[in-house]
Amino acid sequence: MPSSSVFVVSRCTVYPGNHESLNSTLKLSVSDLPMLSCQYIQKGVLLTQHSFDQSSSLISHLKTSLSKTLSHFPPLAGRLITNPDGHVYILCNDAGVDFVHAKAPHLTISTLVPPGHSDVPLYFRKFFQFDSTLSYAGHYKPLMAIQVTELNDGVFIGCTMNHAVVDGTSFWNFFNTFAEFSKGEKKITRQPCFSRKTVFDSPAILKFPEGGPSATFSADDPIRERIFHFTREAILKLKYKANKTTVIVNGLNGKTNGKITPVNGKPELRNGEISSFQSLSAQLWRSVTRARKLDGNKTTTFRMAVNCRHRVDEKMKPLYFGNAIQSIPTVATVKELLSNDLFWSAKQLHENVVAHVDAIVRQGVKDWESNPRLFPLGNFDGAMITMGSSPRFPMYDNDFGWGRPVAVRSGMANKFDGKISAFPGREGNGTVDLEVVLAPETMAGLEEDMEFMQYVS
Repeated sequence: MPSSSVFVVSRCTVYPGNHESLNSTLKLSVSDLPMLSCQYIQKGVLLTQHSFDQSSSLISHLKTSLSKTLSHFPPLAGRLITNPDGHVYILCNDAGVDFVHAKAPHLTISTLVPPGHSDVPLYFRKFFQFDSTLSYAGHYKPLMAIQVTELNDGVFIGCTMNHAVVDGTSFWNFFNTFAEFSKGEKKITRQPCFSRKTVFDSPAILKFPEGGPSATFSADDPIRERIFHFTREAILKLKYKANKTTVIVNGLNGKTNGKITPVNGKPELRNGEISSFQSLSAQLWRSVTRARKLDGNKTTTFRMAVNCRHRVDEKMKPLYFGNAIQSIPTVATVKELLSNDLFWSAKQLHENVVAHVDAIVRQGVKDWESNPRLFPLGNFDGAMITMGSSPRFPMYDNDFGWGRPVAVRSGMANKFDGKISAFPGREGNGTVDLEVVLAPETMAGLEEDMEFMQYVS
């Protein structure tokens, strides 16, 4: 990738507008603290050509919109501090966020989103700030950076945000609000909740090595990255297969109508049917494991990040600002996973997810308090898959004033063999995109796995 393909025009700091900081603090929770060893989240949207006469007008407009948005999200303009007792806080001191204007005049949308089945172009890695930066660095670096990259026929708006400060729900609430103010909204429509009175609030202290934590995975290992797209019809077929039902699919105005009949009797499930996403995840688990050509006695783990806001009895606000996630590991031997059918693997995921209720959430908090630790992100035994993000996130609800995104893409942060991120498909209506990162030989095996590829569009 030519180093001259993307060049920086200007850098500056943007501060919250119409807001005077009171230097208030927000304490990091049991769900925030483990993320201090994770890299900043990097997500952004690819947009068609903007409607402004000049670049300077676009950049000035986006800076103003960002400033307005930050006035409603003051923690993002702050910095992390650790008090003498060892507790980590967000200091809302209006220190500001980084804003970078870049240009890539030789890059086009068709280059960045090529037709057919190809790897994600490496150019996207140049559209974000703070590469390889751990969230602990928020003690001395901004908690967020926006990079606006002008292309030959479009714009990419990349947002980099501290993972100890936000999870995906909080990230996209900010991003959606940023887009709304850019489009002309006069007031916020989804006010974040900054209360820390939740099950995740804790007096426990996480101790760090001198100089802070280190990354828990190597960024030097060779990887490939692809986006696999699944239509609503394909996912329904997977869901019916996982639930041991059959379906006759007839397309009608983009909808699926059909007759569903049980196969071999109704499957035994706790708490309802296996969901579409659990079915898709189970198929991915099976196919990636097969592509890795592991010994049958080896243990394989599928980790899913789950939103706990609605899983506790004292419901948290849907727009609670911060991390409110826990990781659910599902474990099986390679032989168990591959010798059984899709229903078996999907059932394991399903029952782990539905069992993650208030008592399990609270037990997870107690377990962490008994042994405070950083989140071990990576594929340590060569047999792990980590599923993050969600097709339920409103990633395409981002019209900055000149149209919905053409695509949603991420940077190089937190990517390793087995890291999967789930996005909604651009057309909505139950479609899903999986951003799949694998070792090159494993990706080649997955591409030849017809049990998986038959569902890919």
